Order: sequence, then C-alpha cells, then structure tokens
Amino acid sequence: MKYQINQEEYEVVIEKKNNKNSYIRIKDDLKIYVCTSRWSTKKDVERMLKENHHSLEKMLARKLSQLEKQKSFFYLGHSYDIIEVSIMDKIEIEDGKIYTPSQKALEKWYNQEILKVFHDRYQMQCERFHEDIKIPSLKIRSMKTRWGVYNKKNHSITLNSHLIEYSLDKLDYVIIHELSHIIHFDHSQAFWSLVSKYCPNYKQVRKELKE
Repeated sequence: MKYQINQEEYEVVIEKKNNKNSYIRIKDDLKIYVCTSRWSTKKDVERMLKENHHSLEKMLARKLSQLEKQKSFFYLGHSYDIIEVSIMDKIEIEDGKIYTPSQKALEKWYNQEILKVFHDRYQMQCERFHEDIKIPSLKIRSMKTRWGVYNKKNHSITLNSHLIEYSLDKLDYVIIHELSHIIHFDHSQAFWSLVSKYCPNYKQVRKELKE
C-alpha cells in the first residue's frame, strides 16, 4: 500500500494489534507505520491517513529535517564540513569547516566539548536560579525522546548529549526547565511561570527544538 505526500509516494506498513486506538508514525526508513486494531480494514487505514494528512506532512518534514541533520556535523547550532588532515595535531575550526587529524580524534574532542560546555552552562544556570534548592547532580547521556530529565528520587538532572548540536540557548532552556521541576514537579501554570522568569522566550526555544 502506498500513500502520497507532497507528490511523493511512501510505503505504508500496517501493524495490527489488539489495541483500541490507532497510531501513525514515520520512521527513519521514511515508511508510514500504522498501528491499528486487528479489525481495521484497508479502507479504514486509507481514511485514517486522509484525515491526518496535514499531520503527516508535518511528521514527514520533521523526519526529513532530522535525517538531514544526521548527515552533517553540528556543533553549537552550526553545521560544519569535516576535513581530515593527518599531519595536524589538534582540532581547528575555520570558515564552516572542522579540521581534524582523524575521525577518532574528532570524536574524542567532541565528547570533551560536551562535558566542558554542559558543566559550564549548568553551573551558570544554577547560579542564576535564586530559588532555595539543593543543586542536583548532573548526568549526561544520549536520549532518543527526552532533552532532559529531573529524577526526584536521586535528585539528579540528566541532559541529552545531542544538545551540543544546538545553540546555547537551547541547552540553557533545558537546564532551566529541569531545575524548575525541583520546585514544581508538573507542567502547571506556576511551573511555566518559573521557567519564563529565567527564559522569557522559552516558547520560541521549545518550538525550535521540536523542528
């Protein structure tokens, strides 16, 4: 089964399960996955796709943007071409290019930058935070679905290492967001008011992170 979006045809994969609700996703292979009831017919799926056409256009655009980013090397909001020069002994950045002696050296430098930048920004935002809180321990790891997590049980904040790909305002927002959860462990109006106190343009930053 095929479905057309923006004059391009995409394969539809139908997954039938014993669930009442139906879900539509577009994965990295650019196939449209429809998880639906085992009683759903092909016509039901076609109707579902048509009813959600506008959402599918957005999902596809977001997925194509994500895949494009994966092809490039992003660092603090900028895209760089990687140039390997074996005679070099350190990483240099110039005119939209990163010069490195090897891929291994670049990965080591990148991981060091993640630790340095994240700890520096975390300390800076914690110092800005005037509320009376005990500063949580900081953890950094790659996450697929979350930019940050505050763990109330062990009083720690985990930041997604992929934030190094974005401009610093995105990293700052996520830190402020998670620090605010120490005061308001929800997404109430009071929570967003506190976030806004330290990140007045948080709505715009959130929108850009979702793109």
